[in-house]
Amino acid sequence: MANHKSALKRARQNNKRQLRNKAKKTQVKSVTKLVETAIAEKSIEKAQKGMKLAQKVIAKSAGKNGILHKRTASRKISRLSRKLQSLIKSKAA
Repeated sequence: MANHKSALKRARQNNKRQLRNKAKKTQVKSVTKLVETAIAEKSIEKAQKGMKLAQKVIAKSAGKNGILHKRTASRKISRLSRKLQSLIKSKAA
């Protein structure tokens, strides 16, 4: 464990950041699951609303907070939107 005053402060800051990052990652997983369940239920309107929220949350966690890498965030958004588009196309056909 740290002994110096600055090292103790750094340890406290790291704990706060860890909790904040964990909460944001959980939020990303939750909105992703929300969209995927809406797609599984074949509810286009619900999935589109969830997709809008998911894009916002995922992009924020990558850009502003740096919790996710920008390419990881882009990949997650892309995969969700592909699933949504395939649902829309299957409903239209």
